[in-house]
Amino acid sequence: MSSFEIGDYMLKVRQAIGISLGSISSSKLRSGLTTLGIIIGIAAVVANISLGESFSVLFEEEINAQGSNFIIVYSQEPNIFYANELEIIEQTPGISGVSPVKPQQGEVTYFSETKNIEIAGVTSDYLNTANISMEEGSFISDQDTFAAAIGSEVADEKFDRNISTRSTIDITFRLQGNRTVTRGFKVKGIIESPGVTVVGGGSIDRDVSIFVPVATINQMLEEDDYEYFFAMADSIDDIGQISDEVDERLARNFGVSSRDLDDEDAKPYRIFDQADILEQTNQLANTLRNFLVAVALISLLVGSIGIMNIMLVTVTERTREIGIMKAVGFSSTDVLVLFIVESIILSLFGGLLGLIVGIGGAYLVTNLLEMPFRYPHYVFEIGILVALIVGVAAGVYPANKAAKLAPVDALRHE
Repeated sequence: MSSFEIGDYMLKVRQAIGISLGSISSSKLRSGLTTLGIIIGIAAVVANISLGESFSVLFEEEINAQGSNFIIVYSQEPNIFYANELEIIEQTPGISGVSPVKPQQGEVTYFSETKNIEIAGVTSDYLNTANISMEEGSFISDQDTFAAAIGSEVADEKFDRNISTRSTIDITFRLQGNRTVTRGFKVKGIIESPGVTVVGGGSIDRDVSIFVPVATINQMLEEDDYEYFFAMADSIDDIGQISDEVDERLARNFGVSSRDLDDEDAKPYRIFDQADILEQTNQLANTLRNFLVAVALISLLVGSIGIMNIMLVTVTERTREIGIMKAVGFSSTDVLVLFIVESIILSLFGGLLGLIVGIGGAYLVTNLLEMPFRYPHYVFEIGILVALIVGVAAGVYPANKAAKLAPVDALRHE
């Protein structure tokens, strides 16, 4: 193609854009209704991709807030974890800390007001393994006996009077034989809220819980077992290998053969780590995102059908105009380009508005749900590309129909 032909072709495209913009502006209501479907469809796609990313970040933040490189080992049978199992995990290479955990429902009394609250027996290692930060005071130590660290909601919302450090609370447990045991605990510190909802098995909602020495809770309950262990690996990169080593050592302890290590039913316990939960939640987030995008694509399909319908109506309305264009020298290709360009302009305009609406909608939803707001930069490319594809796809058939109109028949059309 010569330079003259290229320039001539570009002139036709510029003419097509100018004529298309004039046609769109002269029928504002029709054009607005045409782009509405695309706006809704693109906005739904963009918003749902953004929400999917936000959910993924939320899950990851929640998991990371529950501990540093954590490994959780919990029992499937009663009374199987004791000091011996705690020692096995402590001596596993790569384990930098481990706390036995024993949750128990208790009755907490403060200034003659009693509430049912979860009491968790732990050791001082739980401070680091569970990524706990203190709002006030300090966490319990292994030398403490009747000391407690309480969640922020327990301190500020559970009772009519706020609980502060150095306050004394009474904790009552119910034992077998309809017996009860009550002890007074000095509040050493108030735990800072992690600001996320707890996810992941074995975690304790620290906002509404009270932590006491596990030895003390066992003494009060007249028991010496633990419910599960919350351990911390040296590195997130090696957490899988360290978790496997803990699994092998515990399996030998319980007489489980090496060939049954992968058989969860053969072991009286379950073990999982932070990487396992992150993988599961990422799969959940991806599934959720794909579902939301699939639903949004249906809206987009409806919008593209709307554009096609409007363009078909436009062809009928402008039949005489098409006849005049052909009579004065416009070719079938010119008419084809004209209608495709008009369809693309409508789609791109709707796509740009859809991007704005979609990102704005995702921002509002994440703020309402108190989620982190995230959107991948590729949503802009996706939005424009999808709008372009929709414009071409929806405009080809009406444009081809217009291009095939015979000039004489078009001029006779009433």
